[in-house]
Amino acid sequence: MPDPTTPPQAPARDAGLWNADLAPTPAAQRNWTAYHYVTLWIGLVVCIPGYMLAAGLIDQGFSAWQAVGLVLAGNLVVLVPMLLNGHAGAKYAVPFAVLVRSSFGTQGAKLPALLRALVACGWFGIQCWVGGSAIYAIGNIVSGGALAGARLGWIGIDAGQLACFVLFWALHLWFIARGPESVRWIETVTAPVKVLIVLALLAWAWHKADGFGPMLAAPSQFDAGGKREGQFWAVFWPAFTAMAGYWSGLAMNIPDFTRFARSQRDQAIGHAVGLPLPQAGLAFVGVAVTSATVTLYGQAIWDPVDLAGRMEGLAVAVGLAIITLDTLCVNLAANVVGPAYDFTAIFPRRLNFARGGYLTAVLGIAMMPWKLIESSGGYIFTWLIGYGALLGPVLGIMIADYWLLRRTRIDVAALYDAQGPYAYRQGWNPAALGALLAAVLPHVPGFLATAFPQAFAGVPEFFKQLYQYAWFSGLAIAIVVYLLMMAGSARRPAQAALPSR
Repeated sequence: MPDPTTPPQAPARDAGLWNADLAPTPAAQRNWTAYHYVTLWIGLVVCIPGYMLAAGLIDQGFSAWQAVGLVLAGNLVVLVPMLLNGHAGAKYAVPFAVLVRSSFGTQGAKLPALLRALVACGWFGIQCWVGGSAIYAIGNIVSGGALAGARLGWIGIDAGQLACFVLFWALHLWFIARGPESVRWIETVTAPVKVLIVLALLAWAWHKADGFGPMLAAPSQFDAGGKREGQFWAVFWPAFTAMAGYWSGLAMNIPDFTRFARSQRDQAIGHAVGLPLPQAGLAFVGVAVTSATVTLYGQAIWDPVDLAGRMEGLAVAVGLAIITLDTLCVNLAANVVGPAYDFTAIFPRRLNFARGGYLTAVLGIAMMPWKLIESSGGYIFTWLIGYGALLGPVLGIMIADYWLLRRTRIDVAALYDAQGPYAYRQGWNPAALGALLAAVLPHVPGFLATAFPQAFAGVPEFFKQLYQYAWFSGLAIAIVVYLLMMAGSARRPAQAALPSR
């Protein structure tokens, strides 16, 4: 009788579906505790894009406390599918790109893997831009501004910025070559340091400004007499959708991390403790420190790289070095592990984890990430909602398949069998494809109207409004359509009874 704590290994090693990185995690490597997941999340949450989340919300008209509350609410919402999807990874010890074969098919799974990988490449590039900006700031401080210069034509940044971006990008290659265990190590070591640094930044702001300044007490622009009076709900819902969508990519591929869990309890507690409150806490720090900068410098400075550059003495170098290290840690965990496995699943004959990570790095440069975050409106309403509209439906299909259709029972060996029950029709499940299209297509007009308002000014108001709820509506539509299309299906795969963890 098989060991109930050990997931079955794939007996049929089809070269198109299996390699060592995609195989179920051996029992000896399933040693991540709740503490490891908490430190992982602290490492992921404490980053510059997370610090600036509240900034974008305040820029759109919310008060400081409304912004922090929105960040917390969005993270509490996305925690639910995060836990539901993480359960499968902890139970069967397989990565997202393999697990999704049960719903999309052994070949069809490459489509959601590709979608998730491309979004992660965008985030990888954004984080490299942030880290490169810190190096650029250090270089200009040391050299008296020698790195600054004219912008390079269509690229849109100067040569110094480009060189620092590439330098920071290159730092990731060492960790990519050493695999996901090196990511766990650096997150575990640096997470406590990050907490101390954030608290020190908060104390610095309080001391220097004799408090946190006027921003915390300022009303929202939606109040009577404000610049956006009466527009609260029109802005609230798309902002809430964006906050929920912020972690939607990781909610999809969270099995890439929970496959290493010691138990279901460890991964569940780790996510519940490590995600919502630290994210809201960081948002508060961002608001409080920025409020203090109004008193100190006469203007709101949301960019911590800019803020560090205005400090004096040793604090400048230390602050910027910490920003660089922090951004490296976040990028490795959030935007290398997932796409590396995804690209490996798409091209298992040619790629392994390291090569998939290198491909992620190359695409991250090609996307010119500095253009993705040029404005708060573009960051929140185009980038965050846009990719949430794309990934939310995939997450809905996975949850419907695993929890509602199969009741958490999956035949792991069949996930690696090109002729097995998850092959559906030539490797593709029409129900999953139909549900994905049904959930994504209604949001495309609204996305185009938001991203290119002049070119798509004639899009009907209904689609613009629907786009504001894209992550929620996409996830719900995908669940309903998938279950309807799979109901009574004669090709539903056999559900192997495997022991729970």
